Amino acid sequence: MSRIPVFNSPLLLGFDHFEQMLDRVSKTSADGYPPYNIEQVGEEELRITLAVAGFTMDNLEVTIEDNQLVIRGRQVDDDSHRVYLHRGIAARQFQRNFILAEGIEVTSARLEDGLLHIDLVRPIPEPQVRRIKIENSDKAKSKPQTIDVE
Repeated sequence: MSRIPVFNSPLLLGFDHFEQMLDRVSKTSADGYPPYNIEQVGEEELRITLAVAGFTMDNLEVTIEDNQLVIRGRQVDDDSHRVYLHRGIAARQFQRNFILAEGIEVTSARLEDGLLHIDLVRPIPEPQVRRIKIENSDKAKSKPQTIDVE
């Protein structure tokens, strides 16, 4: 399935790197394990919820590396004494990466009923207005330019 280019509008200049990052993230998360949700729980709050049934707090690790939120899960196989007739619960290790936009902070992570909830805050910046001075091109042409050479 191909993705529709979101940032190809002539009004969105300089957003090429965002589109490349989205492509990179979609390619690295093609595995789909563990499944996750991203929800907006407040005006400035987000929550990532991963389904990690069978993992304990000791099996999970949440870190921030550069601008990425990295969630790793590793289970120790101590089931050598068990005989399974059917094994449908995944017991494999995983690593799930989320690229964080600048300014997003992780506020908490908690494990509840087989779900790992990671809360994030996305502060909304106040809009800034900056005036750009318009120069007269006639004055710029009439001034002689000097170059200092040392």
